Amino acid sequence: MQFSNPLAVVTPTLDGPVLAALAAADGPFTTGQLTRVLGEGSEEGIRKVLRRLTAQGIVSAERVGPAFAYRLNRAHLAAEPIMALAGLRATFLARLERLLAAWDQPAAYAAVFGSAGRGTMRTDSDIDLLLVRSDGPDDMWDTQLEHLVSTVSACTGNDLRPLVYTLTELDAARGEPVLLDILDSGITVAGERSWFQRRARPRRAR
Repeated sequence: MQFSNPLAVVTPTLDGPVLAALAAADGPFTTGQLTRVLGEGSEEGIRKVLRRLTAQGIVSAERVGPAFAYRLNRAHLAAEPIMALAGLRATFLARLERLLAAWDQPAAYAAVFGSAGRGTMRTDSDIDLLLVRSDGPDDMWDTQLEHLVSTVSACTGNDLRPLVYTLTELDAARGEPVLLDILDSGITVAGERSWFQRRARPRRAR
């Protein structure tokens, strides 16, 4: 799946991004505004999608001056499942937080990063997950991680690619590009971001 286009799991057409944008918005969009928001598809193509969805009743149209403005018809029977699909990224992150919080041997810190963190996933993208753990071998940790990898794959269709640091390894890796990338666009799912910032930034020269 693609968190940036979650309705692609049910439709590969432009209908998916249009419905996702309308589901995420409180107010209406004109065709031109929606074209700029989506950054894909032609204005004429989006206009055809909106006409088709309006005919189905899931989108409502109102005239605003010389143009029409469109919004998701939240009273429609299909609105609730569409909004649930549009919110799959938030649903996934919340589920991941719960899975990590239930670990008997918790991570000191965890963050989703890479294309999943930036919102630029392709269908075949891995889900990159930073995990920081205590030092020393731990069979329970390995068992927990194996279960997490299989669970994420089952609920998303994407492979989970964990990047694991011990506390000592994280301290030695301060300032490495991957850690700086996580600081820039990673999404915290366990632990405190401020703690990770202190541990991942390069040490200041004295």
